[in-house]
Amino acid sequence: MIYKQYGKTGMRLSAVGFGGMRFDISRPREENAELVRYACSKGINYFDTAPGYFDGQSEEIFGMAFKEMPGEYYVSTKGMPVFYDTADKARKAVEESLTRLGTDHIDVYHIWCLRKMEHYELAMRKGGQYEGLLKCQEEGLISHIALSSHQPGADIKCMVDDAKVAGILLGVNLLNFPYRWDGVQAAFDAGVGVVAMNPLSGGLIPQHEEQLAWMAGPGETPTQAALRFVISCPQITVALNGFTTREQVDMACAVADAAQPFTDADLARVRGHISTNLDAACTACGYCDDCPQGIPIPSYMQYYNNQQIFGSSDEEMINSLGFQHDWGLLATRKADADACVQCGQCEEACTQHLPIIQRLEKIAGWEKAKV
Repeated sequence: MIYKQYGKTGMRLSAVGFGGMRFDISRPREENAELVRYACSKGINYFDTAPGYFDGQSEEIFGMAFKEMPGEYYVSTKGMPVFYDTADKARKAVEESLTRLGTDHIDVYHIWCLRKMEHYELAMRKGGQYEGLLKCQEEGLISHIALSSHQPGADIKCMVDDAKVAGILLGVNLLNFPYRWDGVQAAFDAGVGVVAMNPLSGGLIPQHEEQLAWMAGPGETPTQAALRFVISCPQITVALNGFTTREQVDMACAVADAAQPFTDADLARVRGHISTNLDAACTACGYCDDCPQGIPIPSYMQYYNNQQIFGSSDEEMINSLGFQHDWGLLATRKADADACVQCGQCEEACTQHLPIIQRLEKIAGWEKAKV
């Protein structure tokens, strides 16, 4: 395993991190906890979670794992400024996370899900979340304060130049790096630790390896190439992976053990294939999954990816709806796309600022054409 310095903190973190958002919900919690312990035995020492992950169970699963997990490891969790907008609320959130995690401190606590500068300003205002986190830091409840952001590079630079945090969590991968790299570089230049979420683009890369074969070098799969890219970047401390099986852990660790940086020629080849279609693909983060009308928006956006990424025609999208409605992504839907009332709640929650309402309108047309 490769280990890297996390900014100026002195922590040496594994180049592969364990993200607690994608446990197998069909398995008992103890089995998922055992997967965490297995990852630790393979050299992974950075474990990231949040109160809302895995139907609210993620922190508790990590807590179960930590009870019987030897060695040194680092724990990360999060809290949104829109929910914890006062110092007292921020402290309570930290205390509740500590209880679920079963630890006496949190190594990295993220101000979570910043989608615009107003969210950062809300966290930093007098008497706000940051003030509460500083108090927790003084008392030893947390070691370092970081940001979790889905903002453009200019906003990232503004925030890290503010010099109030030790690290930042960003969505970056081999498909979107031309559009996200300004933020990564700005954080690195400021001496801030960088953790990359969605290194496999929310599962899009392993799901579409045949179409993405151009990403890979000799003797590797597109999935391995995507992991190698993020793991080997000197600007990135940790590639945060969501694991569901030991085989996935083994593959990520094997890539880290043999990771060779992408050459300028490699990057030029990849850039030649990338378009804005890829940057605007849904990564299935799930933050929009709270539609008042019952529309399964993440499922619809994953279905829409077939046109966004691979250029499927309207006719092909219509023809695939029968399967999706009966057996696929949309089989358990409570409402169709045409139930959208354009309230905007999903777009406000979207970490990628996607035009969800516009896409639902287009999908509704396909559903009517199918009938």
